Amino acid sequence: MKRSNNTLLPRVYLFISVIILIALIFLNFYGLYSNQFHFNKAGSFIFPLLTLVHFVYIYVLWFKIVEDEYPDVVMKSIEYIMYGILLVYFYEIIETYLLLSSQDKFHDHVIPSTFMPMGILIISLQSLLVFFTIWSFLIRKRRVGKYNIDYLNDHLTSWQRTH
Repeated sequence: MKRSNNTLLPRVYLFISVIILIALIFLNFYGLYSNQFHFNKAGSFIFPLLTLVHFVYIYVLWFKIVEDEYPDVVMKSIEYIMYGILLVYFYEIIETYLLLSSQDKFHDHVIPSTFMPMGILIISLQSLLVFFTIWSFLIRKRRVGKYNIDYLNDHLTSWQRTH
């Protein structure tokens, strides 16, 4: 029974991460000033493409927890890419904050009433995403294990020996 509780909590965190990612992909196309969705801007597709790596990392982490496996070279590579993507997430938070703080610069323009509520929702979800991303790294370290280079080198080609 204790084993299932230890496995359940990381799964919940990973599931919440997936929900946050899906919501942010959807909200990424939303324009705060225009109160409309814009699917014709090429820059809006960068975030959804980066989240594909995040989804893969969540899947790999989920699999390693469920199967009680050690980390491998592929997981290590994906996690290192995730460190860079985490920097993009921080950039997105700063960009959203600057956008929200620029509201005072446009006194003569009509700003939609949804500007602040949607902006606060987006920046909250972005902050939660950063928190859950960092938390997933800690889950990996606690539940799956550290990246032991000797173990990884010894088991790099183990699948070749069995076939």
